[in-house]
Formats: sequence, C-alpha cells, structure tokens
Amino acid sequence: MRPRRFLGLALLGLAAALTAGGWEVIQAKETAANPTSYSPVVIKEPFDAIMKRMKAAKQEINQRQSKLLAQRYDLADKPVGGLMMSGGRKAVQEGVRVVLPSGMTWEKLAEMSPQQIQEAGAWPQGFLPLPHPNHPEGGMLFPKYHIAEIKKQEGRDLTRFDLDFDLPDHLLPEYPPPIFLTTRPDLGDASQGQVVTIMNYFELFDGVLNPKQLEGLRLLVTPFPQQQFNQTNDRRSELASRGVTCFDCHVNGHSNAATHLVGDIRPQELRHRLDTPPLRGVNIQRLFGSQRALKSVEDFTEFEQRAAYFDGDPVIATKKGVNILERGSQVHFMAEFQAILDFPPAPKLNIYGKLDPSKANKKELKGQDLFFGKAQCGYCHPGPYYTDNLMHNLKAERFFKPQMVNGRMASADGPIKTFPLRGIKDSPPYLHDGRLLTLEDTVEFFNLIQELKLTPEEKMDLVAFLRAL
Repeated sequence: MRPRRFLGLALLGLAAALTAGGWEVIQAKETAANPTSYSPVVIKEPFDAIMKRMKAAKQEINQRQSKLLAQRYDLADKPVGGLMMSGGRKAVQEGVRVVLPSGMTWEKLAEMSPQQIQEAGAWPQGFLPLPHPNHPEGGMLFPKYHIAEIKKQEGRDLTRFDLDFDLPDHLLPEYPPPIFLTTRPDLGDASQGQVVTIMNYFELFDGVLNPKQLEGLRLLVTPFPQQQFNQTNDRRSELASRGVTCFDCHVNGHSNAATHLVGDIRPQELRHRLDTPPLRGVNIQRLFGSQRALKSVEDFTEFEQRAAYFDGDPVIATKKGVNILERGSQVHFMAEFQAILDFPPAPKLNIYGKLDPSKANKKELKGQDLFFGKAQCGYCHPGPYYTDNLMHNLKAERFFKPQMVNGRMASADGPIKTFPLRGIKDSPPYLHDGRLLTLEDTVEFFNLIQELKLTPEEKMDLVAFLRAL
C-alpha cells in the first residue's frame, strides 16, 4: 500500500505544480533538452508587440551582419572592363574579395596542409559558411531593387519590418535578367527587358507560348502565402500579405540572389543559407532540392509551395494557407514552362560545349585545358552543360574548427549539389550559400579545397574560361 500511497501523493503534487503554472517550467526543460522539429503554431504575443520589438532590434541586427561582411570581404565596386552579363545591363565584377588573415598570402596558404591551416586558424573567414542576415530568424529576404519593382508593378510589398538584405547590389545578378527560350532562340531576350509579373506576362508571352505554358507562367507569377508573407500574426510584413511568387526569387526564370534557409535541415543553427539558383537549363537537370531528394522539376515545383515556402514545416503551411497545386494540370503546366528556360548564348562554344579555337583567345583556351586537366573541374562539371547532376562532399571542415558565426554553426556542410556552369558569369554570388562573391574567389576556394597548387597565371586563365561559358 505504501508505494501506491507515495505514487498518489506524487501525482497530486504534480497536478498542483501544473495548476500553479509549473507546466510551463517542465515544458521549457523538455524543449531545451529535446529541441523540436516544428515551428510554434500558436502565437500568444500580439502582432503589434512582435512588430514593435523586431523593428527596435532591426538596426543592430543589420549592423552585425554588415560588420561580418566588411571583415570577410572587399565589397568595393570593381567591374571588369568591357565584360557585361548576358542582358548587357550590368558589368561582371572582378578580383578576389575574400580577405586573408594578416601576413598571409594565397601562395603561402596553398603550401599548407588542411591540418596546418586548421591548427593555425588560417582559413579565410570568407570561406566559412555564410549566415543568413539574421540566422536564428531566417526566412525569405529580397534585394531592395526587387522590392521596389514589385511594389511599383503590383502594389505588393515584400519589405520585411525586421530585416534588410545584406549584399551590395553590384555583387548581385543583373536586374532584370533576360529570358532565353529553347523553343524560340530567335527572340533573344523574350522578356524585352522587363521584370515579368502578373501585370505583364500575358502581353509579353501571348503568341510566344502555347496555352499550357502560358498558364504555367501565370502560376509562376501569382502570389501565394509563404512563411513570412501571409495574413497571420507571425508574418514579417507590416500589412497582411498576399504572399510571394516563384519568380520573386527566380526572377525571369533566373535569380536575383534572394536568400532563405534550406528547409530540410534541423536545428536552425545548422541550416544552410540558400543562394537562389537559376532555373535556366532546368530541363537538363535530374535532381532537385538542397539534399537532391526531388527527382523531377514537377516534384520540385510542388514541393516549393507545399514545404519550402514554409521552412519545410507542413503544419505551419496549413495554418498560413498553403496553396495545394493540382499535380495533373497546374504542376505540369508550371514545369512545362520551366523546362524551356534556356542558358544564355555562349558564342565561343561549339555544339559540344567546348571552345571554338577560331573564336576563343589564348587565355580562355589555356583555361579550358586546366579545367579538364590539372584543376580537375571536369570531374564534377563535365560538358556540355558543366554539371554531373550529382552531389559531392567537399569536406571543407578539414580546414577549420567548428565555430558559431552570427547564429550559424560553421561546421561540416555535407554533400552539396553540382550546379551547371553554363552562363556562370550571370549568377553571382557563388557556392550553395553565396559565400563566394566572384569567380576569382571561387577559383581560390577550390584551389585550396582540392589542394591543386595553381599558379597565379593559371587561376586567371581558369577565370577567363569560366566567363566564356
């Protein structure tokens, strides 16, 4: 009888604790010990209080990220003379922008082993994973020029009251980017130099696309609810929002470098910042998503609105009004349009994706030889589209010790997907999280990762070849 009596008293004590508010304490302890995969569904703080608190913290958060970028990079505007992106509206940026540790040179660093670099703390800060502008919060975040254009065309405001985009405009893709279609190469830029939205898509593409493709494009430029832009009290827009469109990130089927956090990793501090990849050439890609879990552009299209829009959380998606696309028509129509988005013209390449010796210069030809030879780029980026449609683990963590950077735990990234390099000069910044601002940064990064020991001239030749793709 005594054990039962003791158990009864214990239960009575627990009930009293819960009644007195002890449940919150117990729940907090459990949450701390076992972080949940789910976002909070019930928000108890009034929206006005949330907005006031986050607005007050905004300046400090922006300054913290700006300080990090200034420590890591040379952010100056240094255009390449005479080299424009494919639409002719923006110059390509040049030069290594990653700042080296004091007293270090790229040549000295290349002579050190990964272990020596790690022990000396010599790994450049700009080669560490790049955190989201506010990593603990995360969410979709757009460059100011895109916010202004959408507000002008649609009256839809993509401003976040808690946060601003971090990278300078001159280090981002040209805006608006041209649209090239596999079905109509004769048109050149099918967008006619405009940002394609719900306001102008029909005028621009009626008579160019078939009815299915036209309907697919309509859906790609139609706003639907998203984690930060919706009607709920845990949104991050001042006014209740109609949401975002696929083309708010993949503007004109390309990219404006809008950022987010991948939805398929937990906890928050390990989630990768996402640099929006282009949809150009999506027809030759066979695996999609951060973890390559999606096997077709149809899967990718459906997943984006069901899960990626809501940080990979279908519970929150239901609360915020997820748009459930119909697979047999809507998803198919959207995919059919995406599948005709072409890479930009590359006049120096032949039909096999290699340089035509009669059109390329010596540096570009030497760079091509290095690409498929000493630099070993071709193992993961074979022609003609310069992707192997696989994932590879670069094991960059060999070079540095795990460390927290503005809420992002910089440690092992794991396997990352191989992006096509066709048209690569149009798509800064580089790597999956945008940590590499220029092609020169990218060559320096892989020179160390692959332990290649390229000479300064060889690095310049590789960059010249990449610009010609």
